[in-house]
Amino acid sequence: MESQTILGLCAAGLVVCTGLLFMGDKSSSESKRVRDLAGKKSLGSNLKDRLKVEDSGNRRKQIEETLGKIEERQKSKKKKAKTIESRLMQADWSMKPQNFILISVVLAVVFGALPFVLGLPLKACLALAFIMGFGLPRFILNSAINRRQRKFTAHFADAMDIIVRGVRTGLPLGDCLKIIAHESPDPLGAEFRRVVEGESLGIPIEVCLEQMYERMPISEVNFFATVLNIQKTTGGNLGEALANLSNVLRGRKILREKIKALSAEAKVSAMIIGSLPIIVMLLVTVASPDYMDGLYKTTTGQRNMMIGAGMMVMGTLMMRKMINFKF
Repeated sequence: MESQTILGLCAAGLVVCTGLLFMGDKSSSESKRVRDLAGKKSLGSNLKDRLKVEDSGNRRKQIEETLGKIEERQKSKKKKAKTIESRLMQADWSMKPQNFILISVVLAVVFGALPFVLGLPLKACLALAFIMGFGLPRFILNSAINRRQRKFTAHFADAMDIIVRGVRTGLPLGDCLKIIAHESPDPLGAEFRRVVEGESLGIPIEVCLEQMYERMPISEVNFFATVLNIQKTTGGNLGEALANLSNVLRGRKILREKIKALSAEAKVSAMIIGSLPIIVMLLVTVASPDYMDGLYKTTTGQRNMMIGAGMMVMGTLMMRKMINFKF
């Protein structure tokens, strides 16, 4: 083989090796760049994930704190609604709590001391004083509150319909509230008159409704205040929202009446069972007084009578709990 041919082959091989070397460096640099970019991308995605986790954790904490504050506010409202001052306000009585307590004490003293002077045993006098001084005034107060709330809820759905018609015809909410205040019967009209008077003095509507809920702590008022607050903050069709609320209130009223009809038999049975022992004891006392002397005048009879009275009260409360449906 000639020397020129050998030199040509060697030069060609050298060129090929040099080209392969440069190509390998380029490909390695490109692969390194790809790996660097991938690493940067994964680092960015990890950072985003970490930020998302931290953001969701902070949002969860904020939501938990908000819910905790709402629960505390609801608990404080419930505790406040059980005080004597709040109960008197709910019954729309102008009496002060001090006067109510004074009347209770006077009743307890009168119905406890007078039978004791007449010769009734001390335990029976104490029981009578507790019933007449503590139980009777609160029973009358609770009855007045329940009667007022029933009258309010009986016409509340009609009030929502008045607002719906007024809003759809272009009247502002304040004028609709004034129509309800002047045209609706009490206590519905009286409560809306207080709302209108408060709003005319510059008190915000949500504060007026909150005060209305304190005077009338029922679900219907809470629903109405919630709908108005949501509409004020987020906007929307107030007429449609109140129309839906009116349908819900009418459905609750129908359900309430249905429950009363279905539980009427159980209530009558509970009244008969609870009053039958007392009626029988009174009839036997009138027919044969000497037969009941052992129950009234001996220590054993008085103790048994107190035990029986306690069992009767427990049984009556149990039956009332069974037939008193909450909805």
